[in-house]
Amino acid sequence: MAEAGDHEFESTQSGASETFPQQCSALRKNGFVVLKGKACKIVDMSTSKTGKHGHAKVHLVGLDIFTGKKYEDICPSTHNMQVPNVSRIEYEVIDLSEDGFFSLMTDDGNTRDDLKITENCTPNSPEAIRELLKSSEQAGERLVATVWKALGEEVVKELKSGKAN
Repeated sequence: MAEAGDHEFESTQSGASETFPQQCSALRKNGFVVLKGKACKIVDMSTSKTGKHGHAKVHLVGLDIFTGKKYEDICPSTHNMQVPNVSRIEYEVIDLSEDGFFSLMTDDGNTRDDLKITENCTPNSPEAIRELLKSSEQAGERLVATVWKALGEEVVKELKSGKAN
């Protein structure tokens, strides 16, 4: 028999789930939902009347928050849909490499260089981003990147100038 203190557990996750269930009828426009395995922002939804089989149907239209691609799904209003845990984290932009990767600094001073410019980034051209970085530095401000994270994916969504600390 094993003693109570003899168990060894290994974990590499923080314990937070990437999604949580929510009843289809409780979803709202501008909220988030997982459609076809992608984290989407709901841009349109409509509910049909209860049919002869007893369920009202909810028609959902969403845009992938990372690519902007449109996805649709129909679900009985009483059934659950998965809702992604979407987090937004702000980093200071230090530089932009020639191959389009951001050099970002966290609040605790660590850097990360693994996020690339995407079509959904505002602005999304390297020239415009370098110009924004230059003008922010000249104004004594810092350039802040908002990174969205959901379903294990991360992307820089927007850049804005902010006051230097």
